[in-house]
Amino acid sequence: MDNIGKDYLPSPHFDMKISASVYSSKDTPLQELIEDLDQHGIDYFHIDCRDDESVFDDIQKIKQWSSTPIDLHLITADPEKYFDRINALDIDLVTLQYEDLDGYNYKGGLNARMGLSIISTTDISAFETNADHYDFILMMATIPGESGGRFDKINFRKIRQFKKAFPGKEIHVDGGVNAEVSFILRNMGVHSSVVGSYLFKNMPIGAALLNLKTHDIESHYGVGDFMRLREESPIVGAANRTLKTVLQTIEDYKLGFTILESSNQELEGIVSNADLRRELLRNVGNPSAIALDRMINKSPISVKESMTVSAMLMYLKQFEFPINYLPVVDENNKVKGVVSFLNLVKGEL
Repeated sequence: MDNIGKDYLPSPHFDMKISASVYSSKDTPLQELIEDLDQHGIDYFHIDCRDDESVFDDIQKIKQWSSTPIDLHLITADPEKYFDRINALDIDLVTLQYEDLDGYNYKGGLNARMGLSIISTTDISAFETNADHYDFILMMATIPGESGGRFDKINFRKIRQFKKAFPGKEIHVDGGVNAEVSFILRNMGVHSSVVGSYLFKNMPIGAALLNLKTHDIESHYGVGDFMRLREESPIVGAANRTLKTVLQTIEDYKLGFTILESSNQELEGIVSNADLRRELLRNVGNPSAIALDRMINKSPISVKESMTVSAMLMYLKQFEFPINYLPVVDENNKVKGVVSFLNLVKGEL
């Protein structure tokens, strides 16, 4: 057995949407900007509204120039005063800012798909009270109102927590999204990212969009920043290692494999669905001969938690077969977590 990547599962061809933060562009006339973004196939126009009625005049103009969906971020304590205009303009997505609602609870009234936005210091439990009325969460990953800010890596953990707590809801992210962060967010299954300064300031829009959807350029984050932590990963220790515990762990975590570690947490190998299938086929006429030891890939590919995103990608590109998941270890080969690539578009690695 040479690699876990040979247990390849078809990719779901996940394509993260990009929502262009229109007001982040200060130098281009609005109509020219909208037409440029449309020519490059932008997914949404993101519009921030801080209790400003004039924003809806801009949206009305945009609706005349383009059929691209409007992604409105409404920041106010009294959102209902805008409901008539929102419905009249047939705005597609509306997000309410949790910290500005001052106790207001949305109970309906808009035809749009609805989202609740929280800042990095707000717990995801804020979503729970009115979860039935919201289709998605918008995680503000930098200081609100700060253009070009650095993505706060605490949001990687919050994304994992939210996916587990609200599996039927989409995750949108706003703030600090560049090519590297976009790769990580796509890998984590984020539905949509709001992008402003990176899209407009660094390069032509077309090149920036290509990087956001398919490429990684430079690294400021390590594998340890976005991996599934130990408590989120399929791991079976030496003490309770039986065929049943291994199978149950594969089933419980639904990643298609489980990690085997020694009593001091060193990586000993992995068992994947393919390893299990091959052993069953070998012994299909004699089930009593099935042996866990023959299923174990004792030399799986793994990555260090300190490895940067770009270094990880360069490392993985040397292998000719697809890789869907990797154990993550420290410098002493102790298991720290897992990276899964099941949300990426096939061939992106």
